[in-house]
Amino acid sequence: MDNPMLLKSTTRHIRIFAGEIDQDGELVPSSQVLTLDVDPDNEFNWNEDALQKVYRKFDELVEASSGADLIDYNLRRIGSDLEHFLRSLLQKGEVSYNLSARVTNYSMGLPQVASEENTEANGV
Repeated sequence: MDNPMLLKSTTRHIRIFAGEIDQDGELVPSSQVLTLDVDPDNEFNWNEDALQKVYRKFDELVEASSGADLIDYNLRRIGSDLEHFLRSLLQKGEVSYNLSARVTNYSMGLPQVASEENTEANGV
């Protein structure tokens, strides 16, 4: 039986909804399907490999919580874990800030920028 209330987890860069998109593009609440929206404000530059890592991590976290009740708290845990995972991708340089984004927030930490001084010292 479908859940009449839409459960969701919303962090700055990860949104999870207990529902699915119907043929009219509307989000319909569901207790059987989770929908993931990664970086809805396009704050990062993504490549397909990094995006697939986020989807695999999401699947892993959902699988690890299978059997648990579908409640706000459990969705928020998954969302928070994904947010931390995204930060690790940024720190590893697998994604980068989109400097053309509507808002540059640097909510995951300041970007690393090579200065001319460092570049010259390293012979670049």
